Amino acid sequence: MYLKLAWRNIWRNKRRTLITVSSIMFAVIFAMFLESIERGSHNVAIENMTRFHTGYIQVQDYRFEDQPSLDNAFLYDAEQRNQILSASESINYLVPRIETFMLAAGDDVTKGAMVLGIDPEKEDRLNNLKSHLVEGAFSSGNQTAVIAAGFAERLELSRGDSLVLLGQGRFGRTAAGKFEITGIVDLPMRAMNNQMVYLSLENAQRLFSADQRITNLLVTPNSPQQVEQAAREIAEAISGGDLRVFTWQELLPDLVEALNFDRASTRFLMGILYVVIGFGIFGTILTMTLERLYEFGMLISIGMHRAKLASVVFLETLFMAIIGVASGYFFSTFLLLYFKANPIELGGDAAEIISEYGFDPIIPAAIASDIYLFQGAFVFALSILISFYPIMKIFTLNTMEASRK
Repeated sequence: MYLKLAWRNIWRNKRRTLITVSSIMFAVIFAMFLESIERGSHNVAIENMTRFHTGYIQVQDYRFEDQPSLDNAFLYDAEQRNQILSASESINYLVPRIETFMLAAGDDVTKGAMVLGIDPEKEDRLNNLKSHLVEGAFSSGNQTAVIAAGFAERLELSRGDSLVLLGQGRFGRTAAGKFEITGIVDLPMRAMNNQMVYLSLENAQRLFSADQRITNLLVTPNSPQQVEQAAREIAEAISGGDLRVFTWQELLPDLVEALNFDRASTRFLMGILYVVIGFGIFGTILTMTLERLYEFGMLISIGMHRAKLASVVFLETLFMAIIGVASGYFFSTFLLLYFKANPIELGGDAAEIISEYGFDPIIPAAIASDIYLFQGAFVFALSILISFYPIMKIFTLNTMEASRK
């Protein structure tokens, strides 16, 4: 009976109900949109850094982190590969790399270069590297290289030219070679685009006197949520040796700190938003309560128990909160889907600053179940909390004064 009475009451004054429901609905939309934009920008940053730089998980020799030298490369053969792959069901695939710094020279210009020995097929699976080729292709032939577009400009080189690399291999051996440039790749991260040289893994191992050895093994889990689990299981499988397992959070502490700072800023803005939302909802509930004081006074005067009246009013607020949150979910879904497909494009100084860090100057929306759960639950709880105002008013109402209005 109380449910039927509450349901009829909220539609007895449709204008009042629609105002209350709308305030809750827009509160959900604003809160979800802000959270989604923040999550989307963080996902873009993490994705760029993990795909092109560290991967989600890395296996290294324990000395390599402090001394990133080819002397600390580790043996990576079929047995080692199978041991790591079988360590966890969360592992999707492995990407071996060997990396070092060398001098790179064209005809007239010499610059420092980051030289990366890769398996092009496996690397492409990780970061779609081949899709960033603007000229040529990766070649499996000996003495061939692909260089980043920014680095090609700095060295004044193009496809078909020769690139000379000079550096140090394992245990002090001289590493020098002349390579034909078979492709130019335009990387989204500016720092890498200005210094990167790609060799095939076999060419790099031969150049560095590092047969069957790599410096980094990137492990890609089935989903980003399985990073911690996969890293823990791999560490258990290879414990006792010289290898160590690192997650992207451990390899990119500066990025983690920046994201945490940005997250704290967003939480502060969310706090302000919740205050505004709370006062907005409270304003509608307050107006609704003041409009109904005469009604409450008359009902109590003719014998209705205050507790029963308070229960009905609480159910009215509960119904309006449910309708408001559900409506917010419905319209938010369309809004987030639109901005996920059409990210917000930044311009001016903001775009230049973000591009300097190697990220695309866009802010896409992220859609995740926890965004729906947290924001909807918070606004719903806020609405229910505010509903205690009319309940308290009912228990403290002076029926004589209320009946005169």
